[in-house]
Amino acid sequence: MTAIQDTDLKARHRAMWASGDYPAVVREVVAPLGPVLVHAARVRRGDQVLDVAAGTGNASIPAAQRGAHVTASDLTPELLQAGARVAEASSTDLEWVTADAEHLPFEDESFDIVMSSIGVMFAPHHQQAADELVRVCRAGGTLGLLSWTPEGMLGALFRLMGQFAPPPPAGASPPPLWGSESHLFGLMGQRVDWRSMERQTLEITAFKHPLAYGEFFKARYGPTIGIRANAARNGRADEFDAALDDFCREWNVGTEEEARFEMEYLIAVGTRV
Repeated sequence: MTAIQDTDLKARHRAMWASGDYPAVVREVVAPLGPVLVHAARVRRGDQVLDVAAGTGNASIPAAQRGAHVTASDLTPELLQAGARVAEASSTDLEWVTADAEHLPFEDESFDIVMSSIGVMFAPHHQQAADELVRVCRAGGTLGLLSWTPEGMLGALFRLMGQFAPPPPAGASPPPLWGSESHLFGLMGQRVDWRSMERQTLEITAFKHPLAYGEFFKARYGPTIGIRANAARNGRADEFDAALDDFCREWNVGTEEEARFEMEYLIAVGTRV
């Protein structure tokens, strides 16, 4: 991929995540995950912490509230701005830096803890992003990752949406691979001594009717908005909507009147060798 192609790709990624209302997705769906990762990574007062692809600071803000010195980095400035407003409202102090996970603007071994909660998994070139995570973490420091699994609900959602998406860019890998233990071992090699890898489930009960889950994602979640728009350009919007409705019915483990979804994720914590 040329530098021009990479610049164009990252511009499209920024626009995708700025579309819709990702702060609402955080509030309504993924809010519990950031504190889970902060706890698993054992963030303590005084730690130098980097949150990669931090979005609105779902993990960054609770890490800073523990007394760590936190840098929240993300490709999309609009998400950082939304997070900064949340942090200001709670008088939480941290640094917000616009940065590409595949080209982090930080010195080697700058941080005690490098973490990412359902963030770095969306960088298209997995090995490049993994190399950057390792590079900026000090020897003996902690790497903490929380990612949707390929086998779980979000892995299935991305496979479904992939049927309606444009061809992926050269060298790109599916985001949920970051939730595969074998994929993480392959990316990190001998550079990380994993001390725990555990699959857990985020239970979602925010939607009364199962189809409301899909409607929410079509209105709020950047990847779903972008892929549905591509389907519409190809005359497949109705097909996309029907497939998403079927998906919501299939993955609903509640009732028609009280929907409940279980979204599996992998939380992996290791020591940088």
